[in-house]
This record gives sequence, C-alpha cells and structure tokens, in this order.
Amino acid sequence: MKAGTVLKFLVSFFILGTTFCAAEDIESAKQNVARSIDARFDFYSEISRQIWNWAELAFIEDKSSALLQKTLKDEGFEVETGVGGMPTAFVASYGSGKPVIGILAEFDALPGMSQKVSTKHEPLVEGGNGHGCGHNLFGTGSTAAAIAVKQWLVKSGTKGTVRLYGCPAEEAGGGKRFLTDAGVFDDVDAVLHWHPYDRNDASPYTTLAMSTARFKFHGKSAHAAGFPELGRSALDGVEAMDYMVNLMREHISQESRIHYVITDGGKAPNVVPDYAEVYYFIRHPDLNVLNDLCDRVAAAADGAAKGTGTTVEYEIISGCPSILINDVLSKVVDENLRIVGGIKYTPEEEKFAQAIHDTLGEDALPLGAEKIIEPYGHKKSPCSTDIGYVSMIAPSAQLVTATWVSGTPAHTWQAVAVGANSIAEKGMIVAAKTMALTAIDLYSNPETVKKAKEEFLQRRDTDEVYRPATKLQPELDMYKPKEK
Repeated sequence: MKAGTVLKFLVSFFILGTTFCAAEDIESAKQNVARSIDARFDFYSEISRQIWNWAELAFIEDKSSALLQKTLKDEGFEVETGVGGMPTAFVASYGSGKPVIGILAEFDALPGMSQKVSTKHEPLVEGGNGHGCGHNLFGTGSTAAAIAVKQWLVKSGTKGTVRLYGCPAEEAGGGKRFLTDAGVFDDVDAVLHWHPYDRNDASPYTTLAMSTARFKFHGKSAHAAGFPELGRSALDGVEAMDYMVNLMREHISQESRIHYVITDGGKAPNVVPDYAEVYYFIRHPDLNVLNDLCDRVAAAADGAAKGTGTTVEYEIISGCPSILINDVLSKVVDENLRIVGGIKYTPEEEKFAQAIHDTLGEDALPLGAEKIIEPYGHKKSPCSTDIGYVSMIAPSAQLVTATWVSGTPAHTWQAVAVGANSIAEKGMIVAAKTMALTAIDLYSNPETVKKAKEEFLQRRDTDEVYRPATKLQPELDMYKPKEK
C-alpha cells in the first residue's frame, strides 16, 4: 500500500472513530441524564403534590410559582420575575450563548374541580379548585427537565442556554400572550413543552385558534311583578344573544366550536336585572374563519341588545392562534420518547387504575395505553392553547404522556384524582426525561436546530415579527413589521 493511501486510510479511520465515540458519548450522557431524573422521583413528586394541593387559579398562582422558582434558584438558575407584567410569571435561565432551548411550564388550576385522590367523585373542598388539566405535573416535569439539562451542560462543558418559562394562566387569561408581547421568546432557537394525557405521543398536532370575551348587558331594574313595564331586563339581552348564537350553529363549519356560560344573570326573580353577563369561547382552526365567527357573535349581541331595549359592551379576555407544527423538532422528540418508553403500573397502581376506569363508561379507551408509544403522524386537536402564540415566535414541539388512566378526559374529577398519585408522576417523569434527552440532541446537533428554523419560517410563511392583537377578531393584525 502506498504511503499516500495509508495516510488517507488512517485519516478516514480517525474521523470515523471520532464520530463513533462522539455518538457513543451522547448516548451514554443521555442514559446518565435519564437516571439522574429517575433518582429524584420522590423529590419532584413532592413538588407536584404540593402544587396539586394549593390548586391556585390563573394569575394568582403565588405559592406554586414561588416553589418552582426556588427549586430552580437552588440549582443555580438566574430567575427573572414578574415577566410580561404578571406577578407569577418568570424566566429561569442557565448557561450562555447559542443555542437557546426553552422549556415551558404551567401551574394554574381550574375552578370547581376539587377532588380527593379517590376512585369516586369526592371533592376535597366543596366548590374548591382542582388540577383538572394536570398543570401541577406540567410545571414540575418541565422544571425537572430544565435542571437535568443544566447539569448536563455543566458536566459536558457544552455551550448554550437553557430556559424554563414559568407561564401563568393558561386556563383563563392566556398568559403566554403577554410573555410573547414582552419579547422573551424572540431569541429562542427551539421550544419544548408537554401536557398530561391518557397516552404517550410525540406527534405534531394543530389546535383551534380561539377568541374569548365577556358580553356585558345593561338594562333597567324595576319590580318584576308591580312595575314590569318600567324594566328592561339585561338577562333578556343575554338570553336573546344565546338563542341567536345557538341558531347560528346550524350555519357554521363542523370544525367550529362555540360555548358559553352565563356568569351573572341577576340576583332575585322579583327584580328585573339591570346587569347580566355571558362569557363566550369561539374557536376555529383558521384565523380568518374565526374572525368571521367573532363578527357574527358580536352582531348577535348587538341585535339582542336592540331587541330587548338594553345596551351591550364586550371585554376581550384572551385569544390565541393554532399551534404551528414543526416536524424536524417533533421527530427528535418522538425518537427520544421511544428511547424512554412507556409506563408500567405496579399491582397497586393497576387496581387503582381499574377502579378509575370503571367510572369512565363503556366507550373509554381500554387500559394499557400507558405502556405503548403512539404512532407518529400529524394530528388535530379540537382544543386551544396559548402555546399557539409561542409556536409563532420560535420552532416548537410537544409531547403528551400517560399521566391519567386510559380513556380519562381532561377537566374531569378522574383527572384530578390521579394527579397526586404515582400513576401520574410516572408519566411526568417520562415527559421530563424525553424533553431533557431532546435538548441534549439539539445542543449536540446544530444542523437540526438550523433545519427546524428553516421549516418554521416556511410554515409561518412570513419573516415579520409576530405580536398578538388586542381585538375580538384576535389575529387579523397579528403581524407587525420588524423594527429596523
């Protein structure tokens, strides 16, 4: 063999060996990171259960936010509080330089969802709050992932920044809207998030864009029996609006969702109510169609007011675009979810799960979904989330894990009942490990981050900076030009 040929062979062998060793080191590092999260199972379970017990509502998650902040500060993160004008919002950062990998954390509860860890409907506090969407798990699992990534950055000497975004008020108020407007995601290269569910799946899914508003009717009070002719019922205005919107349902697309509750209908039957209020959620996957629906609902309110001799005004509560999917990131998440694997119940957990499942009805998904990873593919969700805002700023990917018993819907007492149980906490740890391993892949493969950004720009189809709108028609003016 000639000297030149030998040299080329040795160089090729060295490069191949170096690549192999690097890959081997990454896999070894990922195994160590996964083990480090497993080792703190009890620690993170305790945090999750504490947040479950507090069950704090949107924008007032004071203790829940403070506990997550302290946990991150104790690990060396720099924490900025009160972000976006919200006292319970925070951004916890560690590291320096690029890439910047963000992880979202939620921690708000739902009103009226109080429930014991029980296999029957049994409120912990009558009329109290409860974590019917598992945000106690969401916030804690994301925190666990961020800490594991930070520890890996230190140990490996890898350059980059990990950020945990403490996001208030997902259930009511759309807190990420204010975070987006504050620009805290503008320099992020990729965003990871997860959600409790009844199965394990890292498929990219779109959601419904949404606008929410309170319609406030004003009338004139009078004695309902003695002087009814002098009164103008604000409740009549609400009921007339609701009736017209319900007639409208026949003439809207199948993907649309409109739902409401009367939040104030008066105080006594013998007093004509001079004030009444109805709270609406309006949803559709396409923003332009959503805007048309909003116009039609608002027109129904105006017509109801004119027909009942009342007046109406509306207050925008929140809104959000649908999630912009990213296949490049989602496939990395899916690969790591399959590495982590599903969940295995102990005999005691199986007994508890079966008892919960027996309350779900005959059509519920059979038990066993917690063991498997769902096939990868694009999916559509009929729900909405303010994560849609974030997905318009930076490439993002999500997963769901089996924190609930197979077949359990969100916002039910069964979801709350399992939320402070080892069944749910096992799912939370699966999510934490999956996000941490995904982050390691992104730090280690700049080309993946680059391709994710290219896909993001292509799908968003604009290079303008996204900022949320403030109208009932929430997103027609959603793009504002870049500052020069």
